[in-house]
Amino acid sequence: MRSPGRRGPLLGILACAVALAAAAAGGLPASATASQVATAAHPSVPRAAAGSGYWHTSGNQILDSAGNPVRISGINWYGFETSSEAPNGLWSQDYKAVIDDIASLGYNTIRLPWSDQMVEDNPVPNIISFYGSGGPINTDLKGLHSLDVMDKIIDYAGQDGLKVILDNHRSEAGNSAEQNGLWYTSQYPESSWINDWTALAKRYASNPAVIGVDLRNEPHTPSYQSYGTGATWGTGSMTTDWRLAAERAGDAVLAVNPNLLIAVEGIDVYQAPGSGTSDSDWWGGNLEGAAQYPVQLSVPNRLVYSAHDYGPDLFQQTWFNSSTTYDSLAAVWNKFWGYLAASNTAPVWVGEFGTTNTAADISSSTPGSQGQWFSGLVRYIKSNNLDWTYWALNGEDSFGLLDNQYDPAPVSAQKQSLLASIQGASPGQGSGAPAAPTGLTVTATTATSVSLSWSASAGASGYTVYRNGIVAGTPTGTSYTDTGLNPGTAYTYAVAADGSGSVSAPSASVTATTSAGGGNSGCTAVFRITQQWQGGFQATVTITNTGASATAGWTVTWQIPSGQQIISVWDASTSQSGQTETATNESYNGAIAPAASTSFGLQGSGSTTVPVISCGAR
Repeated sequence: MRSPGRRGPLLGILACAVALAAAAAGGLPASATASQVATAAHPSVPRAAAGSGYWHTSGNQILDSAGNPVRISGINWYGFETSSEAPNGLWSQDYKAVIDDIASLGYNTIRLPWSDQMVEDNPVPNIISFYGSGGPINTDLKGLHSLDVMDKIIDYAGQDGLKVILDNHRSEAGNSAEQNGLWYTSQYPESSWINDWTALAKRYASNPAVIGVDLRNEPHTPSYQSYGTGATWGTGSMTTDWRLAAERAGDAVLAVNPNLLIAVEGIDVYQAPGSGTSDSDWWGGNLEGAAQYPVQLSVPNRLVYSAHDYGPDLFQQTWFNSSTTYDSLAAVWNKFWGYLAASNTAPVWVGEFGTTNTAADISSSTPGSQGQWFSGLVRYIKSNNLDWTYWALNGEDSFGLLDNQYDPAPVSAQKQSLLASIQGASPGQGSGAPAAPTGLTVTATTATSVSLSWSASAGASGYTVYRNGIVAGTPTGTSYTDTGLNPGTAYTYAVAADGSGSVSAPSASVTATTSAGGGNSGCTAVFRITQQWQGGFQATVTITNTGASATAGWTVTWQIPSGQQIISVWDASTSQSGQTETATNESYNGAIAPAASTSFGLQGSGSTTVPVISCGAR
């Protein structure tokens, strides 16, 4: 887990908060297993192409080895930098399934944080499980040290067509940024920091999946301390001038692998030398000093500036108020870091930004709100063709994309759809980009299907339909019927127009709820705990047909109570999205005569609270 690392009000704060993710937004189709979701969506997602070989820069663009424009459209997956010293989530999912899911959801890059302590101690992590709900997992990670686990993750990411940017997040293993705001501590001096970077650069020198290094996470001035006690920019100090330290470390990395991108984050408080006045932004977000004091590396066309940006949920910055507009937010971003891309100085990568999974925190018209900030920043990234990595994949984070079991479906389909709008071949860029579809309408629903239609977009060669943020289909026309759904379940849809080498922003979303049954009046389900022991229990769920005709199948859903976990289920097929558990019949117990019953069993751990349960029949 990662602590929020609260900052003083004058200096601002960075996000990276930790809490359980919000409740899930809709279920998966009854026929879809976790692995099927991860693999079936993968071929058709309009994912930002990862490009060939190593990457380099030209002006404000990043190009692949063939000179084609590429765009970092990625996600942060943290854990190596914490006391776990391995990516979080491997206690419940196989690492390959998690990486497959990242690719399936349209991301092309993983920002992978690490600590100096992890590299130098290189322990055998104890958070990795080798058996999950579906059987053995992570079997090839048994007995491996942290760096060996990192090797496996990077190798498999490369096989999946993903790129990796390594991020030195802190010195000692722990949460959030280093408290002193610097790139070194007494235990891990600058020499250790540079040696650790060169060791990793050598380790992955022949692996083009690693295309960049983020030299240090969030240099800053510690809360309530004066400028000069933490990271500065342009002061010329060997102990605090972050720009000079970045040049020293960047050149050391390039001496080992001259093909890598070198990402340099901002600080938080900048004071122009001799001015006596300061400007404050988020930790790592203030790049004002780069205008007068640019980073200069030994190898040209390798520098990327990186900024972190967050909303009022983390701290009520002065620019969040009742008068906030998109234009006023854009002016703040232009001032602190956007000007570097606008002036064609260098690419700008928004390395961290995130929000919760509530609808209002994703998009809102309320001035000064979290939703206004988040949707506005996505719009700004899209309008300026900036690079980005969302914080974070991790389900235990309050901003997490996935749930705390790392199931493949995003917790918020709305948030995933908004992020999908800035994936792909720079959505909205160029003359070939069609307009976002309008008029998305639900035309019909059954117990297992939803039919949609929308207005044609000029220049579209086809469309991509998203169900709960995952690709459901790619029709060429302006209608689509999504089948194989669960009865009595709400689904959120959006559609994007595909053009020649580009994809539009998604349409406004609509929500459809399938009917409870098809020709059958329904069923009831009763959840009963049959055995109980310290820390665990066994339960039976009994389904009774309340209709006048035999069922063809049934679906049971419930919200898993807080502190409870489902370990195994028999006589039913199950899937979990957030805290919603969905069970469907097996081939041998779907047919239930009127007034007759069938049942399935499960084993769980933690709380023995009996949940509220619902049933749908067809």
